[in-house]
Amino acid sequence: MIDEYLEDIIDDDIESEIPDREVYEHFRFVVDKGQNMVRIDKHLVNCMSGISRNRIQEAADAGNIRVNDKSVKSNYRIKPFDIITIHLEYPPTEFKIYPQDIPIDIVYEDDDIILVNKQPGLVVHPGFGNFDGTLLNAIAWHLKDHPEYDINDSRIGLVHRIDKDTSGLLLIAKTEHAKAHLGKQFFLKTTHRRYQALVWGNIKQDEGTIIGSLARNPQDRMQFMVFPEGENPIAKHAVTHYKVLERFGYTSLVECRLETGRTHQIRVHMKHIGHTLFNDERYGGHIILKGNTTAMYKAFVKNCFFMCPRQALHAKELGFVHPRTGEYMMFNSDLPQDILDLVDKWRKFINN
Repeated sequence: MIDEYLEDIIDDDIESEIPDREVYEHFRFVVDKGQNMVRIDKHLVNCMSGISRNRIQEAADAGNIRVNDKSVKSNYRIKPFDIITIHLEYPPTEFKIYPQDIPIDIVYEDDDIILVNKQPGLVVHPGFGNFDGTLLNAIAWHLKDHPEYDINDSRIGLVHRIDKDTSGLLLIAKTEHAKAHLGKQFFLKTTHRRYQALVWGNIKQDEGTIIGSLARNPQDRMQFMVFPEGENPIAKHAVTHYKVLERFGYTSLVECRLETGRTHQIRVHMKHIGHTLFNDERYGGHIILKGNTTAMYKAFVKNCFFMCPRQALHAKELGFVHPRTGEYMMFNSDLPQDILDLVDKWRKFINN
């Protein structure tokens, strides 16, 4: 847990200024453009799962939390574009990435970028509980004969992320310039991202827009939830546009276009309007939410869960401007076999 991870850095004798001792950056956050001015301890509790506000306050008192390279107290109020970093006295060796021969589907690659069609079940980045076997371990193997590429250099690598059990297109930068250029596009919301998902329920409208700020659920830190605009100063503005592609009575196949890119955004927004993603265990979609209670229907849904043992969500389209050539690039990936089979099973069910 991050709470335990930070425990070793607390030293009551340290003043809250940049220490003279050698320290290493372990975490970095950039405050959003529209972020309200809130205390940094409240903001970090929302950004980092598994850490208490008290522990963050102790870390700030120890001089280990900086804003724009200056140590701050826990009552510092963050401002848009602030760069928040957390520093420890030892290198971040826990999550060191080393090459592993893991099959990945590379859609496109040049000297600046790699575009991967990620399979479901593959964790993107090493973290607590997933120290290896990730997409970045696979990328390190793919580029092991290129000594100029260091997967552990934070100035290159992932530009954005998708959840472990979400499949689809993911972009990796091979150079510092590419990561900075692409990161700015994601930050300014100029990229194109379109997903497809199977959700519970028959959505009334053919299309619509969901607007709702997202922050961690205070009752369950592993979940996010929607807060009314202005109610939670930590919540981040989020917008999802959706369109119904096909209806199956008790479920619907939808297309979601992201205007913003928040953690679990589609999963939380669709649940918020009463249409939880099919088999999304974290948000309650792994039980029957629509339909009758007959034994035959229960057996049918159970088989569907077995056929697609994850949330039925796929990152289908990704568009961006190439960081070197300036060319606008658009990529499309087919639905993976488990979702194709799932949709076909529901289509036959409703037709029969």
